[in-house]
Amino acid sequence: MMKGTCIALYGIHGIWWSFMKVYIVYLGINQFHDPILTSKFHIQVLSDVFASEEDAKRSILYSYSNSFSGFSAKLNSSQATILAKKKILRAGMDKVVSVFRSKTLKLHTTRSWDFLGLTLDETRVTPMEFTNGQDVVVGIFDTGVWPESESFQEKPGMRPIPSSWKGVCVEGEKFEPAKACNRKLIGARYYLKGFEQEYGPLNMSGNPEYRSARDFLGHGTHTASTAAGSIVKNASFFGIGQGTARGGAPWARVAVYKICWGINGVGSCTEADILAAFNDALQDGVHVISASFGATPPLSPFFASSADIGSFHAMQLGITVVFSAGNDGPEPSLVQNVAPWSLCVAASTIDRSFPTEIVLDRNFTIMGQSIISKEIKGRLANAITYFVDGVCSLGNWNKKLATGRVVLCFYTPGLVYEIAQVAVKTAKGMGLIFAEPFTKPIADVDDDIPTLHVDINQGTIIGNYLAESLKLPVVQISPSKTIIGKSPAPTVVYFSSRGPSSISPDILKPDITAPGINILAAWPPQTPPTLQPSDDRLVRWNFQSGTSMSCPHVTGVGALLKSVHPGWSPAATRSAIMTTAYTRDASHDSILAGGSMAGSTPFDMGAGHINPLKAMDPGLVYDMKTSDYILFLCNMGYTQERIERIVLPSPGVDTNCKNMHGPNANINYPSISVPNLRSPITIKRTVRNVGCGKKTTVYFGVAKEPDGVEVVIWPRVLIFSPSKQEISYYITLKPLKKSEGRYDFGEIVWSDGFHHVRSPLVVLVNNSDDFTM
Repeated sequence: MMKGTCIALYGIHGIWWSFMKVYIVYLGINQFHDPILTSKFHIQVLSDVFASEEDAKRSILYSYSNSFSGFSAKLNSSQATILAKKKILRAGMDKVVSVFRSKTLKLHTTRSWDFLGLTLDETRVTPMEFTNGQDVVVGIFDTGVWPESESFQEKPGMRPIPSSWKGVCVEGEKFEPAKACNRKLIGARYYLKGFEQEYGPLNMSGNPEYRSARDFLGHGTHTASTAAGSIVKNASFFGIGQGTARGGAPWARVAVYKICWGINGVGSCTEADILAAFNDALQDGVHVISASFGATPPLSPFFASSADIGSFHAMQLGITVVFSAGNDGPEPSLVQNVAPWSLCVAASTIDRSFPTEIVLDRNFTIMGQSIISKEIKGRLANAITYFVDGVCSLGNWNKKLATGRVVLCFYTPGLVYEIAQVAVKTAKGMGLIFAEPFTKPIADVDDDIPTLHVDINQGTIIGNYLAESLKLPVVQISPSKTIIGKSPAPTVVYFSSRGPSSISPDILKPDITAPGINILAAWPPQTPPTLQPSDDRLVRWNFQSGTSMSCPHVTGVGALLKSVHPGWSPAATRSAIMTTAYTRDASHDSILAGGSMAGSTPFDMGAGHINPLKAMDPGLVYDMKTSDYILFLCNMGYTQERIERIVLPSPGVDTNCKNMHGPNANINYPSISVPNLRSPITIKRTVRNVGCGKKTTVYFGVAKEPDGVEVVIWPRVLIFSPSKQEISYYITLKPLKKSEGRYDFGEIVWSDGFHHVRSPLVVLVNNSDDFTM
């Protein structure tokens, strides 16, 4: 009788089809170790909520059967609920781990590597840099690749493709593997089923896309060349930013996984497609994965997120996964991609600026910031002439045309310059001068509606000049120039998403910051640099900004570290990157937090700004064992049976949460975050000496105490010898003040005189109800 009910309710045809959405059913580790058997098992599981096996087969999009077990399928909510509650007894299987809707995630969209200290000058290069990531495969999860770009051409002397590589180049629209792929670009796949189920067939979406791994949006070409592009001389954007372009690991191999597709110029990536890419990439043999996408909080539980599931299984296979932090700053707690088994990257500036001269009536000059390639000459006009109350938004436009006018607009809360650009362009203005708070002006590729960025003070001066003029002043704007080394850098950019994590505040996120502003990298020559249909320019290099750009910088460093230290775990790689980061800018002052006038905290920049050369030789690393992840999962509420389904079995590993004690602060993470300190606690950390192991090495510990917190380290001295390369130490934190809702910051530093191994310390004292001296 029940079976009959299921048949009547869950037939795939008829009215029920319109109620179906794409769900992901995650089953944990692959128990069968055979993709064919696993896929058959997925059909059997799905058949229990359909009228027939044929209906189940028609419903399924992907069977994830290589590196983990699960599938995505079109289901209605009732079917999804039944699967979520179901116990699967076949072949010794247990409950499903999770069932969740496939959401759509969004993209977080030369000089930078010199700024980071990775030079091409052989007289200045360090011995470990000569490897440049050889035979390391970098997987790029993005919008595809423009394979003809010079960044993806194999260079003389490049060795054959590593024998460990199992991936392929998939043929598709305007993508012929024999021509597109080589010893540099060794893999290219694309994933479209999830996107088309959500948005309809690609050729009906109205977007100029390619049904292949070929890139139209440009984002994937840009990030891939930033991480691992070949060395290309004389790269520039119409002469701006001219220099040698290359990735952080220019000899690394590139494998592209196209998971994001354009909708009105915005990259959209469905979770069903993302998990399919992870399923293949982990089997193909990538070593590092770069993923510049995410979803604004509220965040999903870790194992109801394709990115977190995929990166967890990647970590277990020794693959480092690097994510962008998101572009939702500067408000706190909006950071994305916060799992402790991956790297989360904020965005900061480099020491390159693009001063652009504004001349009024040939006798008054002021400097703004922009990236424009042609001279502009017109009349300066006040926004109030064309917009109600002078607020430059489309809704305030009074229908007057601004033909031949460069319009002066001022920032108001909620009005970002992109809104002003659309408004002025619609009013037929020829240019925009946008005055905004001192912490925000950033040059951008704005030739579609040329935009000069000035601060509020400069804008006020221009506005006063305009008010005192008897007629509209003649304004002349010169092409932008490129200046290096004159601006304070790095600064964490205002839009970079901030911590603390909204789902696990006892793990500090972001982990690190890296260059993400006006990064010049490869671009599809058939795609306008602004993605606007009215932009008829063709370029091979383009400027882009966002944590999408900072993410591949860290990916490139990760590839270098994998080449230099092939035996390191993803946790050791993350530790080396975090503990060697710096927190002072080029002028030796504190790194500023964009969006404010204050210095950055760990919630802005994580451990600090990435330092690739130091990361290659960190001295000590905080590695993480399976027990660390089990402790984290136990504290997050996962049961023993669920943990056993997602953690690869290994001798001596205890998955019983009853035997796991202590807060997440005891996880061997390179940073320390205590979001609820009410009374004294003691935290354990273990470090491994990865420096010179042939002699005795002594490290001395020093603590910089957060305000109102006593910090005691024991022991204060760590002595490493050839027979003792791993040592544990303890940190006791004691509140000395009455407080609530306020974070304070300190650090723990271990040094042998050459290495300085630094861990951020973040503490929220929360004892206003029970404080006693």
